[in-house]
Amino acid sequence: MSGGPPSMSAPVCLIENTDRGLQAVDSSLKLLRDIQQPVVVVAVVGLYRTGKSYLMNRLAGQQSGFALGSTIESKTKGIWMWCVPHPSKPGHTLVLLDTEGLGDVDKGDSKNDAWIFCLGVLLSSTLVYNSRGTIDNQALEKLHYVTELTDQIRVKSAGGGRDEDGEDISEDCEFVRFFPSFLWAVRDFTLERKIDGRDVSDDEYLDFALQLKKGLSPKIVTYNLPRQCIRNFFPTRKCFTFPFPTSADKMKCLDSMPESQLEPDFRQVADRFCTYVFSESRTKTVQGGHQVTGSRLSHLVKIYLDTISSGDVPCLENAVVAMAEIENQSAMTEGLRQYELGMQQLKNQFPTDLDTLSSEHHRLSTMATKEFLKRSFKDEGGKYMAQLSEKVTHLYEQFISQNMQASETECRKLLLELHSGIAANIERGVYAKPGGYEVYCRERDTMVAKYRQHRKKGMKGEEMLDVFLQEKSAEANSILMADKNLTDAEKKNAEAREQAAVQEQRARAEEQRRQELQQALEDEKRGQEERVRRMEEKFAEEKRQQQEELQRALNSKLEEQRQMIEKGFKDKAEMMNQEIKQLRTEQTRVKESKPGFIEKVFLPIASIGRDILSTVLQYKGMCKMFGRKK
Repeated sequence: MSGGPPSMSAPVCLIENTDRGLQAVDSSLKLLRDIQQPVVVVAVVGLYRTGKSYLMNRLAGQQSGFALGSTIESKTKGIWMWCVPHPSKPGHTLVLLDTEGLGDVDKGDSKNDAWIFCLGVLLSSTLVYNSRGTIDNQALEKLHYVTELTDQIRVKSAGGGRDEDGEDISEDCEFVRFFPSFLWAVRDFTLERKIDGRDVSDDEYLDFALQLKKGLSPKIVTYNLPRQCIRNFFPTRKCFTFPFPTSADKMKCLDSMPESQLEPDFRQVADRFCTYVFSESRTKTVQGGHQVTGSRLSHLVKIYLDTISSGDVPCLENAVVAMAEIENQSAMTEGLRQYELGMQQLKNQFPTDLDTLSSEHHRLSTMATKEFLKRSFKDEGGKYMAQLSEKVTHLYEQFISQNMQASETECRKLLLELHSGIAANIERGVYAKPGGYEVYCRERDTMVAKYRQHRKKGMKGEEMLDVFLQEKSAEANSILMADKNLTDAEKKNAEAREQAAVQEQRARAEEQRRQELQQALEDEKRGQEERVRRMEEKFAEEKRQQQEELQRALNSKLEEQRQMIEKGFKDKAEMMNQEIKQLRTEQTRVKESKPGFIEKVFLPIASIGRDILSTVLQYKGMCKMFGRKK
C-alpha cells in the first residue's frame, strides 16, 4: 500500500546514545517520514538483561532481529526501531521500539535512563514495562522513573491553569489524556498467583500490587508514590506473567532456538501477549486526539530530542504545534505539487477551451485539497488551507494566461493559412474586376466557416476572428469600392452589411467571453463549496477525535475513583472530583464548538479568484455585473 512501511529485514537504530547525548539517526527518520499510514507504536522499557528484545521480536513475527545477547552486558543502546505492516489493522503500520536497558552499571548515568524511559512514554501508544521475578515493593522502587515524569514532561507551554471556578488544575491529572496504555510483562515468574488463598488473574495480581496504603507518614507516601503515579497517569493497565521459556543453560540460544523447543506454558503466554497487543493497542495520538502517521512520528522524535538536548523539558502542547507547522507546510506543498503536475500534463494539449481547462482545474484542485486534508491537522484558522487555495488560484491564472497565448498563436496561424488563398488572389488581381467583390465575400465566408469548424482554437477563437476581420476590413472595403459592377447605392448597402457583420462578430466574441467568464465563476464557486465541505468534514473528524480522547480519560478517572471508593480511600476519591469535572467541562466545550473560521477563509479566496479571472479574460465590466448577481 502507498505510504506503508518500508521493507525492513531487521531493526534500525532510531535514537543513538552518544557522548553528546541522545541523537536521532537521520536515515531512520527518513524511513518514518515516508510512512503516511497511521502508526501503532509499541515501546518496551525495563531493566537491562530482562529479555525486552525477545518480546519485540515476537511482535515483529520474527525469531531474531532485536539483539538479545547472552551475557550480562546490555546489548541495546539508545532506541531501536522496526516498522512492519500491522497484522490485524489494515492500512496501519506497527512501529516497535526497543529501548536501552535501564540501570546498566556501565553507563552510570541515571539521567540518561530517565530520558530513555520518558521517550518511551512520549513516543508510544502502548508502553510495555518488562521486569523479572515478581511485582513487589522492590520491583516498584526500581520503577522510580514513573515518579519523575512530572518533572520531565509538561502538558502545556504555560504550565497548569485554573478551571471556571478559579481552582488550580494540576498538569499531572492531564497525563492520562495523552499517555500510552501500560502493560507490565513479568518474566521468569514462578510464584502461584494467589491472594488470600484465592487464584487470581494476571490483572488482579497487578491491581493487588498497585494497592495503596492508608496514612500520610513519609514511609507510606514513598510507598504509595510509584503506585499512585501508575494509577493516575496511564489510561489502562494490563499484566502478563511469563514462566521461564526454557532451561537456564539454553537461555543464551533463545534467539536461535526453534519455537517448538520452548516451554508450552511460555509459548501460550507469549501468544496471548501478542494477540492482546495487536488487538488492543490504539493508534498513536497526540494532544487533541490527532492520529500520528510515520511522518508525524519522525517530527515528534526530532522535536523531543532537540528539546532535551537544549536542556529544556519536553512539552506536549509545543510539540504538537511544532509538528503541525511542519506537517501542514508539507501537506500544502504536496497538494500544490499534485495540482501543478496535473496541469502541466494538460498544458501539453494547449490551446484548449475554457470548459476543458476549468474542469481539469476543478478536478485537480479538489485532489490537492483532499491530499492536503489527508496529511494536515490542527490547521487552526485555516491558515495553510487558505495558502494552498491562493497558490492554486495563482497557478490557475498562469495556466489560463498560457492557454490564451497558445490560443492566440494557434488562431493567428490558422487564419493566415486559411487567408493565404485570398491573399494570393488579391496579388493576382482576381477581385479587381466587375463582380470581384461578390467572389471575395464568398471566398471569405468559406474561410470563416472553415475556421469555425477547426476544433483546436482554444479560448480566443471568436476574439481572434473578430480582430482579424477588423484588420481585413480595409481590404474588403478596397475591393468593394473598386467593383464597377455595383452602383453607389449597392456599395452603400454592401458597406452597411459589412459593418453589421463586424458588429455581429464582435457580439459573438463578447458572448464567448461572457460564457467563459460565467463558467469560470461557477467553477470557482463550485470549487469553494467543495473545499468548504471537505474542511467541515475535517473539522468534524478532529472534533470526534478530541471527544474520544476526553472520553477515554474520563472513563479512566471514573474507574480509578470507583476503585478508590471500594478500597476505602474516600478522601482521594473526592480529590478526583475536580479532575472529572474539568474533563466534563472540556467535553461540553468541544461538543459545542463550531468551525466558524471556514467562511472567513474561503469567501476572500473566491473574491481573489474572480479578480484574477476578470483580469485574465480582460472583461472587467462583465465580471462586475456577474459579481453583483452573486
